[in-house]
Amino acid sequence: MNLLVAGGAGYIGSRLVPALLERGYSVTVVDLLWFGNHLPPEVSVIQKDVFHLQENDLKPFDQVIFLAGLSNDPMAEFSPSQNFIFNAAAPAYLAYLSKRAGVKRFIYAGSCSVYGYTVNDLYDESSPAVSQYPYGISKLQGEKSALQLSGEGFSVICFRQGTVSGYSPRMRLDLIVNTMFKTALEKKEIVVNNPAIWRPILSINDAVSAYVRAIESSDEISGVFNIASGNYTVGETADVVKEGVEKCLNTRVKLQIKHLQDFRNYKVSVQKAVNVLSFKPRHTVASIVEELILHLDKFKDFDDPSYYNIRVFQSLEGGAAKR
Repeated sequence: MNLLVAGGAGYIGSRLVPALLERGYSVTVVDLLWFGNHLPPEVSVIQKDVFHLQENDLKPFDQVIFLAGLSNDPMAEFSPSQNFIFNAAAPAYLAYLSKRAGVKRFIYAGSCSVYGYTVNDLYDESSPAVSQYPYGISKLQGEKSALQLSGEGFSVICFRQGTVSGYSPRMRLDLIVNTMFKTALEKKEIVVNNPAIWRPILSINDAVSAYVRAIESSDEISGVFNIASGNYTVGETADVVKEGVEKCLNTRVKLQIKHLQDFRNYKVSVQKAVNVLSFKPRHTVASIVEELILHLDKFKDFDDPSYYNIRVFQSLEGGAAKR
């Protein structure tokens, strides 16, 4: 099977693409390479904007996986206009081209951020998506535009992902567990702005598993699926990170607990993905911390700007403005 992964040189793609190669798939990556290329040398990488792809470019592929776009709230709020282009228009365009080219399946990397603020309810895919912020709005737009193209001969699977964390060759330290891990080592402290807020956490290992299950699912399956390893309050997440660092790295970590207002609060059910895609999350915050410790020597320079998406994006936008 021939697969095209848009944004495949990013954080998730740098773990997913090698896993797909191990399963015998032929994989081509289209990526602007904002964060470099950490993929195996045998992967065909095309450095190109998604909007520069044409219908004929997609004809060789059986499935297209969209991992591209702006990946978090800080990037979306820094440039709302670019956020809506990359997260809403880009997947709509690529899904449209894919269907015209005869691609059989389109898989979209969405976000649980679409749910916005909930009051202690467990949300499934039929629950209201009411985010009022650029990132959540744009991810919902991208999802809806792709889904409306689904039909006979063209499957569309949209993932509403929890906050992904864990080790990747294209490392990020701006994700909740990874950030807490970094500050625990660097400052011997974890700051918790609101311990009561809920977040669905997604181990990058479970994320890779979810994409594999989607790629290998029945051709007739389309729809939206919540994907998470588990639901945790931010306070509990900090406790688990603190315990893991103290136990394995023999260092003391203190907590600084604040009670600031947060406008994102949600926990999700993944039962639909379990039932339909056979997605079975196997990881926890504790196992994410163990993995980070195992690979710590590969990302020791916590000041490396490439580990923080907003820093790279601001640099790119600043360069574009100067030109």
